Order: sequence, then structure tokens, then C-alpha cells
Amino acid sequence: MAQPVQGVGGLKYDPTKKSRAPEWNVLLALIMMVVAFELLNRLQGGSFLFNMRANVPGLFNQARLDIMILQVAITGIIALGVTQVVIIGGIDLSSGSVVGVTAMIAMSFAQTGLVNGNPNPKAIFGPWAMDLPVIVPILAGLAVGALAGIINGALIAYTRIPPFIATLGMMVSARGASRWWSDGNPISFPTGSYGALANGDALGRITFGLLTWEGQNPALVFIVLAALFHIVMNKTLYGKRSYAIGSNEQAARMSGINVDRHKVLVYSIAGLLAGLSAVLLTSKNLTAQAGMGVMYELDAIAMAVIGGVSLSGGRGSIVGTVLGAMIFSVIISGFTSIQLDAYYQEMVKGAIIVGAVILDQMRQQKRMRG
Repeated sequence: MAQPVQGVGGLKYDPTKKSRAPEWNVLLALIMMVVAFELLNRLQGGSFLFNMRANVPGLFNQARLDIMILQVAITGIIALGVTQVVIIGGIDLSSGSVVGVTAMIAMSFAQTGLVNGNPNPKAIFGPWAMDLPVIVPILAGLAVGALAGIINGALIAYTRIPPFIATLGMMVSARGASRWWSDGNPISFPTGSYGALANGDALGRITFGLLTWEGQNPALVFIVLAALFHIVMNKTLYGKRSYAIGSNEQAARMSGINVDRHKVLVYSIAGLLAGLSAVLLTSKNLTAQAGMGVMYELDAIAMAVIGGVSLSGGRGSIVGTVLGAMIFSVIISGFTSIQLDAYYQEMVKGAIIVGAVILDQMRQQKRMRG
């Protein structure tokens, strides 16, 4: 970016060496993928994003957009927490399992007492836990997620266990706890207020009916949280400390940052967001199952990596993760639209993740060479 200038002893700005922000590359990749899937669909006589039916009003394929947004929202909320963990040089393999156990516990306190005039056949507790205010299951879910994150952070910070091992242990333990909670049986029949959390139309109420998009509350939550954490990571001491720890932990300690406490805070936020995802997921599905959240942790890590977050820590952004989540959703919906079998989709997703990591390594090597 700069070159020595003979005779003046200084550096001169070289515009030819100005590097483009990684987010622009991710955005370009997103646009190229959308165009590619649109062309592939047109060759098959259909369309990827546009409405091709004359008897249906609207320019875009609303059903596909709804599905794509929901695919981004639930896992994307987890990815926001995972991004912060990776930025400090950590990893979190437990978020999917935390979703599973949180879903079971939150739904236990969200059940209605009567189903079609009869006692709830899926009741976990007695009458004291039925028809509770909606804030109770929400707080229960957030508390379980935060507790899991605190345990992860404390193990990593104070016992010096590698993040991979600590979160792997939580992943196995939380999945076992989700199955133990109700002996592996699903928990269903929530109250109407709990079901409305994800299935209502908060956007319509906020805009006084101008923008109505029923059932997309998780997407609204994801957008709000993404904007919030973008500001937090770029404008607050929390964000600056996170990047400092990820770039050079020893230097961060010497500069006076309480690295151990900050790690616990970051992991607790990641757990809290996983718990929030579980609440929205169970509200959307109106049921909770012990197997919920399987592979969510890998999808969240993939969204962050595709979005330019470096697995070595210290680099990445919330904007990049949001774009990575959009790419992930486009890949899934695009392959479905061209009727590609699910196992091919998994193989391609894996190849894209590996390719993103390879590109990150190449960027690091280029940066080290100057």
C-alpha cells in the first residue's frame, strides 16, 4: 500500500496497491451465484427468483424468497455469535446442540394446558407450568443458552482447554441433555402467544401495515441483531478488544485487556444467540424435538468463513457473515430449484467451505509477504 521514497525518508501512498475490502468480494460472489442459478433455471423453462406465472401477481417468487429468508434467519442468528467467537481466535462446535437442549426446555414452559378441550397430552410438568406468560419460556431459553456459553468460556479461559475440545464436550453433553429432558419424546402444543413469536407480523405492526410479511419475524430479529452487532464490533470497546485478542492474545494481555473475562463474555453472547434461535425455531415449528439444531454449528461456521472471517482470528466482520449467510441460502435454494439431489448439495457446500478457507490462507500468506 506504500512504497519508500528516496531522499525524503518517508512513505508514499501507492493507489495501485490499495486492497479491496473482503466483503466486496463476497457480495460479488453472491451476485454471480444468483445470476448463475437464474440462468440454469431459465434453461429448464423456469426462474430462480422471478415470478413466471401470469395468474399470480408480483414480480418475484414470493414463496422462494420466504424460504430463503427463513433459512438465513435461524442459523444466521447463531452465525452472529460464532463470528465473534472466531474473531477472538476461538471456535464453537456446541451451538447446534445448545439449540436442541434449549428448544426442549423453552417449550416445556410454553405449553398450553388444554388441547381441544382436553388436557395437554404432551405435558412435561403439572398445571403450574401451563399457560405461563410468554416471557417465561423466552427467559428460560435465553438463560440455558447463556449458561452453556458461560461454561464454554470459563473452561477455555480458566482451564486453558483448547476451544475445540471444550465446545466438543459441550456439544455431546447438550445433545444428551436434550434427549434426557423428555426421554427423547417431542414437546408440543405451545400457547398462542408463544407461537406468534415467529409466526406473527411484527414488521407489519412496526410499519403500520405498510410492509406486511407474516411469518418472517425471525428475519426481522436477524436483521436487527446484525445491525446491532455490526455497530458493537466496530464502534465499541468490546469490538476493539475482540479484534485485539484475535490478532495477538499476548499483546492484548500486556496492553491491560482482561482476556479471560472477555472470552467468557464472547462465548456467553454466542450461547445467548443460540438460545434465541432455539426459541424462534420452536415457535415457528410449534414443537420441540431433541434432534433440533443438528449441524447448525457447522452451517454457522461456514457462513462466517464464506463471509471472510479468518479462522486464525483477528479478522472478519458481521457484514461479511450476513453476506455469507445469504450465499448459503442461495446455494441451498438454487440447488433445490434445479432439482439437484440433497447429497450433491452437501458435497458442493463442503467444497465451497474448503475453498473459502483456502482463499483465507492465501490472503494471509500474501499479507505476510507484504
